Amino acid sequence: MKKLLIGNAAVARGAYEAGCSVVSSYPGTPSTEITESMVEYKEVNVEWAPNEKVAAEVSIGASMAGARAMSCMKHVGLNVMADPLFTVSYIGVNGGLVFCVADDPGMHSSQNEQDSRHYAKASKVLMVEPSDSSECKEYTKLAFKLSEDFDTPVILRLSTRVSHSQSLVEISDKEDYKLKDYEKNIAKNVMMPGNAIKRHVVVEKRHLDEVEFANTTSLNKVEKNGKKIGVITAGISYVYSKEALGNNVDFLKLGVVNPLPTTLITDFCKNYDKVYVIEELDPFIEEHVRALGVTNVIGKEAFTLLGEYTPKMIKKVVLGVDGPEFNEIAETIPMRPPVMCPGCSHRGTFYVLKKLGLTVSGAIGCYTLGAVAK
Repeated sequence: MKKLLIGNAAVARGAYEAGCSVVSSYPGTPSTEITESMVEYKEVNVEWAPNEKVAAEVSIGASMAGARAMSCMKHVGLNVMADPLFTVSYIGVNGGLVFCVADDPGMHSSQNEQDSRHYAKASKVLMVEPSDSSECKEYTKLAFKLSEDFDTPVILRLSTRVSHSQSLVEISDKEDYKLKDYEKNIAKNVMMPGNAIKRHVVVEKRHLDEVEFANTTSLNKVEKNGKKIGVITAGISYVYSKEALGNNVDFLKLGVVNPLPTTLITDFCKNYDKVYVIEELDPFIEEHVRALGVTNVIGKEAFTLLGEYTPKMIKKVVLGVDGPEFNEIAETIPMRPPVMCPGCSHRGTFYVLKKLGLTVSGAIGCYTLGAVAK
């Protein structure tokens, strides 16, 4: 059976089908609906945590105990949970452990456009990136298996458009996942220096195994149309590129974005006069391609570092062709600026602060709305 789902709901469905039994998250657009959707599955223990670090540590504890567990956040939330992320990369997992991180190109509801792929590389954690709702579900299910196969947490990277767009998803039955036994293992689970030194050796060996996986997995696939232009892309940029370029180029679509493949990329690039790397935000893939010695690559010198891409932009750069970007709606649509929710307990606090004429500093998120409170 197929069902129309937004990307975040498809992630939740994938986690359910994989037998995930613990989800602890902190809300933040564009990731919030993943955890909200998980509540539909009564067999899963779902909770909001006071922050992303606590959320991550709850899911890490559940994984150590043998459950498949997940924690969800937006990109700036990854900053908050960076500490346990880097340590659990050394520790590894017992039950599959997945961190869902949603980036926000264009800053629709965020204070920066940071690129979460850098965290995956720095922490040496496997990262996969879906491009539509169907892949959201399938990649999430696979992420739990990859986590256990490689003894590592896996980051599922999303973006605003993938999280909030809808497409058809094949609904499957839940896996009969049995909780694994917990085994006391201080050498693996306690990162005092003597143990961490030995675990670093394991992490580096794992990284090499993951690179080989990236070179051979069907998540990274070549789409040949017999053209002289190649395009390397991933996530929502793949969808935009397909819409803009159609069969006029050959594609290397990456589903594994950390670690990036090596031989797959170099073999692909040999076939083309030009290879465009099309990715929103930082030149993460582009820098990897250049480091492999590829010289016929075109990236951020032709594309912007800022905001979201569009099919029109991509078509203009690659094919030199202008085209309509969207169909306009003639209706006048009222503006809907962000506001605090009805009943929000912070409203009264901001009212008093304004009445007193005080200048204050505060945290991120909804608290920034205090700057425009009337």
